[in-house]
Amino acid sequence: MDVPLSWQLAKLLVSIGVVLGLSVIAERVSTRVAGLLAGYPLGTAIALFFIGLEISPAFATQSAVHTLAGFTATLALGGGYLLCARRDGLAGVLAGTAGGLAAWLAVSLLLTQLEFTRLTGTLTTLVAIVVFIRLYRRVPETATGARVGFSWAALGLRAALAAGIIFLITGLAHVMPAAWAGVMAAFPVTMYPFLVILHLTHGAAPVATVIKHYPAGLGALLWYALCVSLTYDSLGLVLGTLIGFAVATAWLLAWTRLLAWRATRLAERASAGT
Repeated sequence: MDVPLSWQLAKLLVSIGVVLGLSVIAERVSTRVAGLLAGYPLGTAIALFFIGLEISPAFATQSAVHTLAGFTATLALGGGYLLCARRDGLAGVLAGTAGGLAAWLAVSLLLTQLEFTRLTGTLTTLVAIVVFIRLYRRVPETATGARVGFSWAALGLRAALAAGIIFLITGLAHVMPAAWAGVMAAFPVTMYPFLVILHLTHGAAPVATVIKHYPAGLGALLWYALCVSLTYDSLGLVLGTLIGFAVATAWLLAWTRLLAWRATRLAERASAGT
């Protein structure tokens, strides 16, 4: 079907706004918080919503089931980027992108050959989250450092990457089966452009910090994809999206409080030991 111009403009504006917001958080708050929020259902929500709007809620529901397992490919992308993006500057970005996309494509090809239910898709990604959290334990924490000035070039790059990925995913969904549409919807639409800009402006070290904390934030994405897979076809896109965001937000708040409680307990034990 022909996609109205108003829908295309909406995708463009939402994609740009989300990526810019993540960049501001990383510079003004911390890369740790940005890493957690990169796991919030931003890019996935945009992709699944417009897939449902342009094709059908039923197709988006089927896609969301595969999205649950598709987050494993997203984790692989982060791992591939981290392994290959050891240098600062454009060379590091290109190497990281090549390694990340290769890892994402390899895992995606495997996932699309399998049949997933909501349960098996969720369990697949939960296992991957545990594995990657353990792998990233020794990755050092690095702040972004001084805030760089406004740059029209950086703004243009952020806009082009975010909008281009969203348009590519939703466009390919028209000609590909639900399994591939779902896996593509799990692609880090907001995180990848954010990593590129962060890498170019601050180097490879803070990028590693964002990737390190990304798996911990994926719980919100899992809850979101699970909710929309249950609600899009029965309650509609708008209500299903609102319920998904409400559940994802509740999980993220609970997870953040759990991490704070754990940090407090560890500090109390350390002080008691001394």
